Amino acid sequence: MKKKTPSQDMTPGPLSHNPFEGIKGLLKDRQVVTSPQQQLQSLRKTVLRKGGAAATVTKPEEERGIFLEAMQDVAPMIKGREREILRDIPSGPFPGAPPVDENREALEQLTKLVTTGEGFILSLTPEYIEGTGYNIHSEYARRLHAGDFSIQAHIDLHGLTVVEAREIFDGFMKEAIMTGKTGVLIIHGRGLSSPAEPVLKNKVIEWLTSGVWRKRIFAYASARSCDGGTGATYVLFRPRAR
Repeated sequence: MKKKTPSQDMTPGPLSHNPFEGIKGLLKDRQVVTSPQQQLQSLRKTVLRKGGAAATVTKPEEERGIFLEAMQDVAPMIKGREREILRDIPSGPFPGAPPVDENREALEQLTKLVTTGEGFILSLTPEYIEGTGYNIHSEYARRLHAGDFSIQAHIDLHGLTVVEAREIFDGFMKEAIMTGKTGVLIIHGRGLSSPAEPVLKNKVIEWLTSGVWRKRIFAYASARSCDGGTGATYVLFRPRAR
């Protein structure tokens, strides 16, 4: 009777497991790259396109030839002519843009001005007045009109004659200075009922710029719309000497 060898008894069964089975086939099919130079050479040969197909990588000389062929109809820009090219570009509306109706825009602005007062600048009207004392910068008059200074007292001269207004005006100014007021408001009206020019308004400006009060005035300007507009005048006094 022939004796069985141990290799003949090791038949695969349901409980047998060989983790190294098929390793020879894996090693046989695998391509081993021995050096980084060989890996780089293999990578240079082919690249993948979007569809998955392989394409040969072009050399730098071939890429330069393709670029020159694509640029053969392009004229190089002459140095120094950039401004001339930009100057030739039209500055008007783009082609196909809707036409601008200037009359419509002006009508919309006028409507806003009449209904809401938007866009109205009182200092640009002919009735606006301002001035400063001796050696005082005009910026103080603009700031006074803008409301940057405190107004601590006011007087209304409406309906008075020039003589009556002058007497009340002098008394008001004297009291304001004696009590340490720095800014006051004088309401004189716009003089719309006067046949030629606003008499009382012009007199107030005359009294502020001449006579005994001239040296006391630091700046004056038409009031804001909320305080009477061109029908009233802000007055800023010089600081009192200590």
